[in-house]
Amino acid sequence: MTNKLSSSVNLYKKLWGYMACYYKRFLISIVAMIIAAATEPAFARIMKPLIDNGFINQDRKAIIFTPILIMIIFLIRALASYINETNSSWLSGTIVEKLRVTMFDRMLKLPVQYYDDNNSGRIISRIIFDVTQITEAGFNIITVTIRDGVTILSLLGLLFYTDWQLTLFCFVTLPFVLILVRILAHRLRRLTAHNQHEYGEMTQIITESVSGQKVVKLFDGYNYEHDRFSKSVELIKKNNVKQTSTSSLNSGLSQFLVACALAMILYFAASKSKSNHFTAGDFVSFITAITLIFAPMKRITNVTQSLQRGLSAADSVFNFLESIEEYDGGKTVLKNINHHIKFNNVTFKYPLVTKNVLENINLEIKKGQTIALVGSSGSGKTTLANLIPRFYLCESGSITIDDIDLKDFTLQSLRGQIALVSQEVVLFNDTIYNNIAYGAHDKIYTEKEVMNAIKLSNAEEFIMQLPEQMNTKIGENGMRLSGGQKQRLAIARAILKNAPILILDEATSALDNKLEKLVQEALDRLMKHRTTIVIAHRLSTIIHADKIVVMERGHIIETGVHGELLAKNGVYTALYTTMQ
Repeated sequence: MTNKLSSSVNLYKKLWGYMACYYKRFLISIVAMIIAAATEPAFARIMKPLIDNGFINQDRKAIIFTPILIMIIFLIRALASYINETNSSWLSGTIVEKLRVTMFDRMLKLPVQYYDDNNSGRIISRIIFDVTQITEAGFNIITVTIRDGVTILSLLGLLFYTDWQLTLFCFVTLPFVLILVRILAHRLRRLTAHNQHEYGEMTQIITESVSGQKVVKLFDGYNYEHDRFSKSVELIKKNNVKQTSTSSLNSGLSQFLVACALAMILYFAASKSKSNHFTAGDFVSFITAITLIFAPMKRITNVTQSLQRGLSAADSVFNFLESIEEYDGGKTVLKNINHHIKFNNVTFKYPLVTKNVLENINLEIKKGQTIALVGSSGSGKTTLANLIPRFYLCESGSITIDDIDLKDFTLQSLRGQIALVSQEVVLFNDTIYNNIAYGAHDKIYTEKEVMNAIKLSNAEEFIMQLPEQMNTKIGENGMRLSGGQKQRLAIARAILKNAPILILDEATSALDNKLEKLVQEALDRLMKHRTTIVIAHRLSTIIHADKIVVMERGHIIETGVHGELLAKNGVYTALYTTMQ
């Protein structure tokens, strides 16, 4: 219990960090809550003079002024509630906005390994779904607790003032209610955490079905995807029913226990009415206060579900926010590559894999050279290339540029010197112009510069035929373009960046011969005067490379130029023969 309390307190401290700068709005809202809450006992108290003086004694002043006071009380309540709810909504929305932006920024800075280890649906669900639940554990819960807490305390004060003996019966059920809430709170939090996981799974299924809809159609995956989604939705439904059932049980039993106390109060109140010290006005005021106390008590008991759901979501969100960002501790700014890139006894393995993917790699890539990495699937070619922009950090050994370790460079300056064109082209649902000029930051490319990149990438012909040419939106991941057109946009983007290091990851492997020729011509222009690492699927495209590196099971087993390697009649010769 202590650990859970400590955890909840820590989560509230973190939430307060996002709300502290708006403390004035928060205080205004708190004051408005207290004023709105204070009108409840004021209304109950005014019943005594209305009954005793107005109805029984027929006091003219009581008959006239008591209804006016009631109108004033409800006007004050309406104004206070408006101020409270408006400020609460603004504060809750602001917390969600700040958390979402912070989470998105953290997401962009997480290492590639994090995306390898976590499904994208759960990441998306955290930012879209979980963060909205936090407001229930944050300001909304505080609002209910303070407003209803003040209401309950002030009404209890009025009850004690009216008749302390009768009021004591209100406390008969209190220990039972607290025990009940404690037992059910743990179950609600566990169910909420499970529900968040299932929402992540459902989001993942939807994301995969949308992105892979052609595969679903072609391989008749309708029933499979339907069954996956139906099971996920059914689990969420069952979990929601369990949550509602638990919350309803909590609320229903709490109210039953309070009703038992109320029945006893009514009995003893009727008995005390024989005494002149307990008037009809006292009885009506007491019963009004008892009636008014039910609604805030119900909200207080029901708040457990919202609290547990919110705390579980906050736990998920803050765990995400505390995820370690990719390493960026370097201080050196990489501006130019003067000599070479060197791999010195580099060994690497993925966290969940026991065997090394790369082992004792030693390789030198001189400035302006084109190095081709070849080998069978799984030999480590792409992994080796991914180490250069520091998508992953090597287990041992080092990679240097001009004898300076990659870890010593700032990530922005290092990656600013690298351009990538891969088989899986990533494009955004934006215009052709913005896709080519993507990541320009403070640099504004002129239309002439973009057009020059388009020409050099052999993309001018198809772009000029589009309705809005460079301003044409290409759809999600360029769905309105062919494979070859996407590749040429990626090449244009790399040309425009004009980075000295170029990584080509099987950039032409998915194209037919005609398109491959167009793309290869564009790549040849792009590779001029650049240090290029080519991961080749078709060996015919790399026969003119300055150095060909043959890899097998994470080792470099042959190096040389095309003619030398063929003369050795080794692994490269076998690969070249097979792929012709």
